[in-house]
Amino acid sequence: MPKIVDPQERRRAVADAVHAVVARHGLEAATLRNVADEAGLAVGSVRHYFTDHDELMIFVVQELGRRVGERVWAHAERLLSESGGSREDRRHRTEELLAEFLPLDDVRRDEVLLRHTFTMAARVRPPLLPHAEAIQQTLYDLVHRTLQGAQAAGGLPAEVNVEVESVRLRALLDGLGLQAVMFPRRFPPDLLREVLHRHLDSLVAALDRDPG
Repeated sequence: MPKIVDPQERRRAVADAVHAVVARHGLEAATLRNVADEAGLAVGSVRHYFTDHDELMIFVVQELGRRVGERVWAHAERLLSESGGSREDRRHRTEELLAEFLPLDDVRRDEVLLRHTFTMAARVRPPLLPHAEAIQQTLYDLVHRTLQGAQAAGGLPAEVNVEVESVRLRALLDGLGLQAVMFPRRFPPDLLREVLHRHLDSLVAALDRDPG
């Protein structure tokens, strides 16, 4: 009997191949031929699931957003649902959640690299723009909800402007991520963690000064 292929599974396998090619060689190398070779498929098989290169790239960006979002949101939901523990415990869990946005291992390094690559490509490829914006909005919403939850739990001072600090923290994480994938020797994981740690220290400083 012929093997039954799950179309969604095959599309995701092709997306994996695009991610691998782009991470190694850049977006320009993600031709249908190179992607098919990476996936171990014929070019005709790739075209069977994607009518053209734009449709393939759109799906790849959506898939990247889905994977990052699902993993990090699951982490966030656990953090926000845990009401027990000391302020120090919650601070540690919050820091670990935000560290998911930093290239601290191979998986997260590739995710950061791909996210920045597709975001820059969207500047000159209009079909990609709404999907790149959707990823950025998802990540902003996650940071905003995390800070909002920390403030509600007493982990951030009441006077902290969560809207502004969410933008500032996203900019910090994006900047660190970009620098680290460009210059990994200058921005090792320990340094990235230390910068994030000190930034969060600055947000909670008012609590530490409050004798109450």
